[in-house]
Amino acid sequence: MAHSRTAKKAIRQTEARNERNRWRLRTMRDAIKDLNDALMHGTADKCTELFAKCQQIIDRTAQKGVIHKNQAARRKSRLSAKVKAKKLAST
Repeated sequence: MAHSRTAKKAIRQTEARNERNRWRLRTMRDAIKDLNDALMHGTADKCTELFAKCQQIIDRTAQKGVIHKNQAARRKSRLSAKVKAKKLAST
């Protein structure tokens, strides 16, 4: 257990950051799950709309340092390929 006032404050700050980071990751994963569900059962227009939202969430998650920028780029690239394939399949 921390004894000094600054150490106790650091613990509080770390807990708050961890909570925010968990929220950001959960939000990102939920958005990706929604997009994957739309890819399986939805229309191409709905997928395009959800992909735009996913991109924003993934970029914000990387910007805040929760995930690495290369991981963000990889996720967006893979999702983009799936959305493009859905568009081609629907036409």
